[in-house]
Amino acid sequence: MTSNINRRSFCGVLLGAGALAGCGSISTPGRDVGGGHDPADIARYGARPDELYPLPATDISRVNRKWLRQAVAYDGYETPGTIVIDTQARFLYLVQEGGAALRYGIGVGKEGLAFEGSARVGRKAKWPRWTPTPDMIAREPERYGPYAGGMAPGLDNPLGPRALYLFQGNRDTLFRIHGTTEPLSIGRAVSSGCIRLFSQDIIDLYDRVPTDTPVVVIQDGEIDRRPAPEIAAAPYPAAEGGDYDRWEAEPARW
Repeated sequence: MTSNINRRSFCGVLLGAGALAGCGSISTPGRDVGGGHDPADIARYGARPDELYPLPATDISRVNRKWLRQAVAYDGYETPGTIVIDTQARFLYLVQEGGAALRYGIGVGKEGLAFEGSARVGRKAKWPRWTPTPDMIAREPERYGPYAGGMAPGLDNPLGPRALYLFQGNRDTLFRIHGTTEPLSIGRAVSSGCIRLFSQDIIDLYDRVPTDTPVVVIQDGEIDRRPAPEIAAAPYPAAEGGDYDRWEAEPARW
């Protein structure tokens, strides 16, 4: 099995860091609806009443199953524990032992396209505070201007329940991996933000990765996405398609 990743993007290039400080956008949490998905998928994205701000279930009824958290085969040379972000394909991989990875669907905002290369998780935060960038305020002053001084944590906060802050050495790249209040933005290019995951997925990723976890961000490559049935049973299903493509043809609203 041959990996198709373009290794040129592993150089550690930092582009346009000044535009990244306030990843996020504002909307409303998803409804508690499961649609026709497998019960295990519905449970995986269920409510989290134990959170500081009790988190409602994410509505995955109109989400293609490929964007849901699942185990896949992985043929890159990154060591287990590495996070690999493929912005074009809209996937984040947490590399596992034995040629496998956990794959998470992502939404990629404008700020998420301004960085590629190698970094590390320099800081982790539960229910983080969010501040929009000056560019975001200038672009949509009515939407973001009221939050110029920052937005307190909570269900309406665009960073969601968790955030991972990427550093190069001791320097904050201003690139974030975070949650979202817009579930249907997963799998999409969106107007603002860095790398956003479903709320339940960013909690899962946060719990799996420590500070100093290596991160590779790829802007122009591809990763082998063949399923790994031998991994599927523990505890995530193998990657596959789905019958939930209908929303992908709709205009983006974010």
